[in-house]
Amino acid sequence: MRTASIVIPTRARAAYLEVALRSVMPQAGDIEVVVVCDGPDAQSAAVAARHGARVVTLAAPSGLNAARNAGVAATEGEMIVFLDDDVRVTEGWLEALLSGARRFPDHGVLGGPIRAELEGGPRACGREPAPITTLDLGPLDRDAEVVWGANMAIRRSVFAHVGGFDERLSGRGDEEEWERRFLAAGGRVGYIAGAAVVHRRDRADSRLIRLCRAAYALGRTARANDVRKGTAPATWYELRVLAGCGWHTLRRRCGYGIVMGAHAAGRLAELVSHRRGS
Repeated sequence: MRTASIVIPTRARAAYLEVALRSVMPQAGDIEVVVVCDGPDAQSAAVAARHGARVVTLAAPSGLNAARNAGVAATEGEMIVFLDDDVRVTEGWLEALLSGARRFPDHGVLGGPIRAELEGGPRACGREPAPITTLDLGPLDRDAEVVWGANMAIRRSVFAHVGGFDERLSGRGDEEEWERRFLAAGGRVGYIAGAAVVHRRDRADSRLIRLCRAAYALGRTARANDVRKGTAPATWYELRVLAGCGWHTLRRRCGYGIVMGAHAAGRLAELVSHRRGS
């Protein structure tokens, strides 16, 4: 059995995939790299082939978790390393992750830092993090409650006990639901500080309108995920957060406040939709 396999799900984002593979392939060596296209995607398949990655294509778009499951089925590595297509790995990322797996054999899941990079984007006041997924648990390796699928390695043996990713889920919580099952079964999650990736948004996707659209959609799935977990806050709290985003935007002249407001609005829209459907 191979030591590790790298799985990169993608869907119609060939330009992002190009940057990801350009950073990954020099570190991969003889470790297999598999790009899973979520539905037919000739451009992404061509990018993957040009970089020497193997391509698996789903017959129809089925979601990120379906692509992850397909990657597990298509690979042989004892460690399955998941990356999102919009990241760039840092120097030494893979060695740090695999070294961590050797040093912490009791941890079935490992992940590392996720740093944000917006190529342009709205003005920020410096008090708020970038409005895309990040993770920073400090400079030392440690146990973690969860890590994120943009930079996550899972031992193949774990899937026999926990099962695959829930393909009904999308957006916020898609990998977290799986990790909660893993933790409930007595598993341990580790954070490897040296295994960092950069979570990117190119100049077009860093425009305020696109960030807001993405934040609104993520807000809806974040609220749905909280409802699933039984941790969804009350309506008054959601309204207070939205008002706070407005105050922050005006007080600090901060573009990120507008994006945070879109996220809060998405949460409220999901709350209303859930109540109407109840």
